[in-house]
Amino acid sequence: MKNLQREDIYLISRHSNVTEKVIEKTLKENIYHDKERWQTFLRLFFITLGIGFTTAGIIFFFAYNWADLNKFAKLGLTEILVIATTIIVLLPKINSTTRNIILTGASFLVGVLFAVFGQIYQTGANAYDFFLAWTLFITLWVLVSNFAPLWLLYIVLLNITFSLYTEQVAKDWPAILVITLLFLFNTAILLTFIFLDKDKKIKDIPQWLIYILALGSVTFATMGIIFGILDGYDPVFPVLFPMVAVIFALGIRHGIQSKNGFYLSVIPLSIIIIISALLLKISEGGSMLLLVSLFIIVSVTLVIMNLINLQKKWNHEK
Repeated sequence: MKNLQREDIYLISRHSNVTEKVIEKTLKENIYHDKERWQTFLRLFFITLGIGFTTAGIIFFFAYNWADLNKFAKLGLTEILVIATTIIVLLPKINSTTRNIILTGASFLVGVLFAVFGQIYQTGANAYDFFLAWTLFITLWVLVSNFAPLWLLYIVLLNITFSLYTEQVAKDWPAILVITLLFLFNTAILLTFIFLDKDKKIKDIPQWLIYILALGSVTFATMGIIFGILDGYDPVFPVLFPMVAVIFALGIRHGIQSKNGFYLSVIPLSIIIIISALLLKISEGGSMLLLVSLFIIVSVTLVIMNLINLQKKWNHEK
């Protein structure tokens, strides 16, 4: 039986005459991690930790010794590190997971290289074109590796690049328009990953990546609606509101169909925040603050109760 969960085994043991030895054997084969799994986990954990600390150490090295290094040393050391990590990735004896982790570290070093270049030639380390160049130069690595943490870095860089562009170039764009575009962008990526995850031909996409993308999409949706409410209903607001309503409805439907409580908790929480902002827009008096507080307490309690009931129902259906 595939995807056998601990709750399934407990449910079978309560409603069947399966012996304890069979239950214990099933738990060891399907639930408990054996020695090899723990060794694999620890190996990947320490590799990730080592690469993360190495990258952080390189960044702090340049920050601490910046005044004592000449231009050649600054650029040369960074380029050597990028080239060295790239060569290590190409070694045939390294397994794919370790290769992708090292490639992720190399992607961070590319950002360090552009930051060093920007500081030396005063191009601006916080300019949007710095993040744009960083994003463009790791695009091929992201596509080739198809590694979830690297995809997350890539998506974050795209969001930062666009946000800085609107702050430094398109300064006349209203805030709600920027948030709406970010909401559409992150929602499109989220839907793409969800559809790819359902495709059996595609390698399984980690749920944590989908959850982070969903959380980002809901966050931008919430911010956009609140901006529209508090800023006097911008002309973009009538376009944003129905799109958010449709996406929220689809998200709740997806959560019910997939029996996933994440969507059924994040989306109602967003709705609660939006309604609270609408009430505060009507009045900011003491009585309204008390009403909003009571509304939040009651609504959150109802959401939790419904989630508990749904979880019990889903467990019973198994």
